[in-house]
Amino acid sequence: MTSVYIKPVARSDADELIRVNAQSRSYHEPWVQPFTDAEGFETWFDEIVTGANVGLVAREQVSGEVVGVVNVSQIFRKGFQNAYLGFYGSVAFAGRGLMTEAVWLSAHYSFDQIGLHRLEANVQPGNLRSIALVRRVGFRKEGFSPRYLRINGIWCDHERWALLSDELAS
Repeated sequence: MTSVYIKPVARSDADELIRVNAQSRSYHEPWVQPFTDAEGFETWFDEIVTGANVGLVAREQVSGEVVGVVNVSQIFRKGFQNAYLGFYGSVAFAGRGLMTEAVWLSAHYSFDQIGLHRLEANVQPGNLRSIALVRRVGFRKEGFSPRYLRINGIWCDHERWALLSDELAS
């Protein structure tokens, strides 16, 4: 039995996600800055529920509380069948391995439900916890991208990690 479950985000998740993100704000810094108010949720929700993006909410099986969020974004079809995978967890569940399980479930969802062939996770080199997490799930390092993504007004370097559908352990 798994400790977490995932489901696509719904508007009804707004209040809880805003609360969890606000409580986890210092935990997320400087790696990611998720929304912490209703306007931020609406902007994220409108982007993440389009055909090229899927937002998944991970919840603990027993309590139903939010463990974290996994975004499958910029889904490319045709001959590529690729997407970018981003994630962040709740400070309340940090260090328990639940986000590893959530990312693993999200990878299965991406391959089995969305029909993708490849997922790419781009992680800042100093974000050792996230690098360890993607390694545990089975991602392999493919390279380094200097000044890859703008976060909080700064162009940040990232390591490029990838996982193919036939590489994900059952």
